[in-house]
Amino acid sequence: MLVRRAYELSTLKDMDAFFKFLAPDYVEHFPSGDITLKQLKKGIPEFFNAFPDIHLTIEDMVAEGDKVAVLITQRGTHKGEYMGIPPTGARIEMRNTCIVKIANGKLAEWWGTLDGLSMLRQLGVIPKK
Repeated sequence: MLVRRAYELSTLKDMDAFFKFLAPDYVEHFPSGDITLKQLKKGIPEFFNAFPDIHLTIEDMVAEGDKVAVLITQRGTHKGEYMGIPPTGARIEMRNTCIVKIANGKLAEWWGTLDGLSMLRQLGVIPKK
């Protein structure tokens, strides 16, 4: 399946192959705003440098029509600066839920939520409850 293979390539950090799965006008939609393919290509190396051992696990996946819903768990160690946060050495675990739209055999759009608050708590930036 297209989406599964794209996530596998992302976990392997084979970004050249991963980006071939994305449409030229690919966009990620977040509550805080959209991310273009150009912005994604710039941001992914920063994330992988901050969490060099990051691993994505697909927990569940459901497809209907041109959309695929995916539940992912990300686990890794904070070893580099990320969004101005110096390395903490903390292990993180985040759950992400997303919907991917497929068009012309490529990933065209992505809507998702990221567990950023949990990540900031795990990094010690925000106090735990």
